[in-house]
Amino acid sequence: MLIAIDIGNTDFTIGVFEGSKLLDTFRMRTKINRTSDEYGVFMMNILNYKGYDHKAVDAVIIASVVPAVMHSFGSSIIKYFGLKPILVGPGVRTGIKIMTINPRETGADRIVDAVAGYELYGGPVIVVDFGTATTYDLVNSQGHFIGGVTSPGIRTSANALWSQAAKLPEIEIKKPDHILAKETVSSMQAGLVFGYIGQTEYIIRKMKEESGLNDVKVVATGGLGKMIAEETDCIDIYDAHLTLKGLQLIYEKQR
Repeated sequence: MLIAIDIGNTDFTIGVFEGSKLLDTFRMRTKINRTSDEYGVFMMNILNYKGYDHKAVDAVIIASVVPAVMHSFGSSIIKYFGLKPILVGPGVRTGIKIMTINPRETGADRIVDAVAGYELYGGPVIVVDFGTATTYDLVNSQGHFIGGVTSPGIRTSANALWSQAAKLPEIEIKKPDHILAKETVSSMQAGLVFGYIGQTEYIIRKMKEESGLNDVKVVATGGLGKMIAEETDCIDIYDAHLTLKGLQLIYEKQR
């Protein structure tokens, strides 16, 4: 049994695989001050609670964009599972060639998304990951990671809005019925959601124009990505578990 773990700035997303089949997923908040024992006990307890024998885990693969948690979390896998995790980074086979100026700067999550988008849906492909930051990455038909765009995530933008403006309340992020709002909450929702749809469409259009790849497929993932994907024709596929699937694919390449 394989445990695939995507460590993001907001959450850990954890997938349980049997072969290539994703059996289950669960999450926990990313907290830098957890100990290896806290991580280890949580992982064992959640697996056992969901009906999986933690002793059946024979491999762990991790993609992380939060270096500060890696010492404790990596130690927890060694201590509680007796396994040395595979860390996505330099030296790990991915099947994707990074064509940026400094490939080592490319985040592990972006590499994993690129692998999954290319392997599962073919190239050329633009992969959009709606997370704490929203990333737009282009992989061509040869499996070359050409480059991408990074913008504030929709929730990050929302937090900035109500934390920096004294009279604006914290709100639920959802699409309002109308863009012409008549009160504060729906006006904020309209600005966030419709504004983000516009950003998404414009960035994808410009990426296609600059690359000359007008027939490129667009695949989206990430927490609030489904809401955006449902409101625009520029996204072809929404895959909630794209990153975990990419981790499983990279694990198979190491074997």
